[in-house]
Amino acid sequence: MKWLSITLALAGPSQAALRFGCSTLSIQRLDPLVEPGRLPSSHVHQIVGGNAFNVSMTGDIGQQGSCTTCTFSEDFSNYWTAVMFFKHPNGTYKRVPIMQNAALPNGINGGMTIYYTQQDFNSNGNQKITAFKPGFRMTVGSPTTNSLNDAKGHAGLRFVCLADKNTRFPELPNFPTKPCKGGIMTVHHFPSCWDGKNLDSPDHQSHMYNTAKEAFSPAGPCPASHPVRMPQVAYETLWDTTQFNNMWPKDGSNPFVLSYGDNKGYGTHADYVFGWKGDSLQKAMDSSCMFNACENGRPLKSQNVQAMNKCAVKNMVNEDLDSWLKVLPGQAM
Repeated sequence: MKWLSITLALAGPSQAALRFGCSTLSIQRLDPLVEPGRLPSSHVHQIVGGNAFNVSMTGDIGQQGSCTTCTFSEDFSNYWTAVMFFKHPNGTYKRVPIMQNAALPNGINGGMTIYYTQQDFNSNGNQKITAFKPGFRMTVGSPTTNSLNDAKGHAGLRFVCLADKNTRFPELPNFPTKPCKGGIMTVHHFPSCWDGKNLDSPDHQSHMYNTAKEAFSPAGPCPASHPVRMPQVAYETLWDTTQFNNMWPKDGSNPFVLSYGDNKGYGTHADYVFGWKGDSLQKAMDSSCMFNACENGRPLKSQNVQAMNKCAVKNMVNEDLDSWLKVLPGQAM
C-alpha cells in the first residue's frame, strides 16, 4: 500500500503527453509476459523498445538494457503485438510489412507509434498522473475473443482502413472488408486506472481498469478498487497491405489474418512491460511538454533515427518468416 498512499498524497496537476516512434526491435515467436520461458512462443510478434527483451523478463528492466529502438533513450520498455499476414487464395501466407507513421521522423524501420496520454489527444488535463513502477506489466485484449459484440466491447482495440498515413477514422472492431488504399492501421489502447498494489496479476489485466469509452477520449474517474490514474499507453502500427490489394479474393472475403490464426481481428491484443530508466517517465508526466516538445532534454533525453534502428536483439527462433509459408508459424495442427 506504500505506493498508493504516496500517490494519493501527491494530488496535483499533470500536464505531459508523449507521442514518439520506436523502430522494430525484433519479429519472432517470443512472449515473456504471457508465455515466460517458452521458446518459441505460440505465435509471432513484432517487438519494439529496449534490448533487455528476452524469453523471460523480471526485475527493473530500465536498469537491464543498453539500447532502445525508441526516440527517448531512457525508455527501455517493451511493446509488442501480433504480426499480420496475408493469406493467398492458394492457401499460403505472407507476412505484411510494417510502415512508419507519417507523424514520425523519416527513416524509422517499421515499428510503432507509442503514446502516453493524460487526458486526450489534444489536451493534457489537470490531474495527477503516476508513472508505472519497475516490474510493472500488463496486457490488453485477448486472442480468445471470438465474436463481434465482444470485440466492440474492447474500447480502444481497433482497425483503421487507411486512405493515407494520416487517416485516423473510422475505427473498426474488426478487419476492413475491402482493400485499403493506404494500408491498415491497428490501434491498441491500454487501461489507465491501477489498483495501487500489484505490478501484475495472473491474467495480466485485473490490476488495471479501463474507464475510457473510446480511443483518445477523456476517461471517466478511476473507481475505488483501482484509484491510481496512470498514463494511458497506446500503440499505433501501420501495415503495408497495399501490395496485396490486387490479390484480394474474388468472393470479397478478408484475406488478412493475425499471427495466431484470427481472420476477423476480434482477438487483437497487445503486451507492455515497463522499463523507463529511473524517474524519467514521472518527470515527463509532471512537466508541461506535449509530444515532440518533450524531446532533447525537455525533460527527456532523445536519440536520432540511426541510433534507434541500430538497436536489436538476437533472433532466438530459427524459422522462416519472410517467404510464402504453407502454415502460420506455430499454428500447425
